[in-house]
Amino acid sequence: MQTNVLTDTPGNIWKVMASVGDIVEAGQTLFIMELMKTEVPHTSPVAGKVSAINISEGQEGVDAGAVAVVIEHQ
Repeated sequence: MQTNVLTDTPGNIWKVMASVGDIVEAGQTLFIMELMKTEVPHTSPVAGKVSAINISEGQEGVDAGAVAVVIEHQ
């Protein structure tokens, strides 16, 4: 089973804090978006292993609802 972590808001990707293969805990910050000079952290809703990252640091113009990270449940 897998969980898709979606972007909450439109904006730019400021920092990616996870890599494919990382084991993450529920509540762990995966990436931070920047929207009008405000940092918007996005956290993992579940514990598991990061199987895909579809964003990159510095990426601009990301839409709300985009699948940013995919986590495989452990």
